[in-house]
Amino acid sequence: MARWTIATFNVNSLRSRLPVLERWLESTPADVLCLQETKVTDGDFPLDAVQSLGYRAIYRGEKAYNGVAILTKAPMEGYAFGFGDGEEPDGGARVVRGRIGDLCIINTYVPQGKAIDNPDYVYKHRFLDRFRALLDREYLTTEKILWVGDMNVAPTDMDVTSPEKKRDHPCFAPDIREHFEAVKSWGFSDVFRKHRPGPGEFSFFDYRVKGALERNIGWRIDHILATPTLEAASVDCFVDRAPRGWERPSDHTPVVVRFDL
Repeated sequence: MARWTIATFNVNSLRSRLPVLERWLESTPADVLCLQETKVTDGDFPLDAVQSLGYRAIYRGEKAYNGVAILTKAPMEGYAFGFGDGEEPDGGARVVRGRIGDLCIINTYVPQGKAIDNPDYVYKHRFLDRFRALLDREYLTTEKILWVGDMNVAPTDMDVTSPEKKRDHPCFAPDIREHFEAVKSWGFSDVFRKHRPGPGEFSFFDYRVKGALERNIGWRIDHILATPTLEAASVDCFVDRAPRGWERPSDHTPVVVRFDL
């Protein structure tokens, strides 16, 4: 049995956030790091910098938009991008998945949705439907599956500041929260809430809100979800707020889980 440290982090431009990432990995040398919103084409992905930190990487991105990656110390097998369902767009820059031994890792960057009357909000719902279909098609709840990423959904009132003011927000409207819970019901548990059941825990602090980090005005929209066998092996899960306070930070901050596997 070994202790595994796995993290998810929406970097909001990987190349801009490399100094933050390098500093954070010095203090928290994760075995696996899942990134979202890398905002870099594959040809410009900073692979040399990632490798100098001791990681392999699989990645798929677009210029100034979207982008996902999984950084690992161990080799990853059987990896794939997108939903593999033939529907366009295929979500290739929003979904990446693979295996390390018997551990299945799925990293998603769920669309934000813009507004509940926007076509992107319809796409957000469709994204969740396609993800559930992917689970039904290719996975079993008895497997060790970790689903992480920027889900762009705050599941409960406790997961956002001033929830009464956000009922019509595309990351908090009742229908999107219900849809997210329906997908989770396939076989996932919220590992963060297993270890941190209390209020005031957020992973996103909006740049536009003055003093958001210091005043703890935020959202918990970055999640670490696991199937039962894997959840049982978790020993801790937490938000690391420190990088949000560093120079030129992302508006998100890492969420970290530790397993004994």
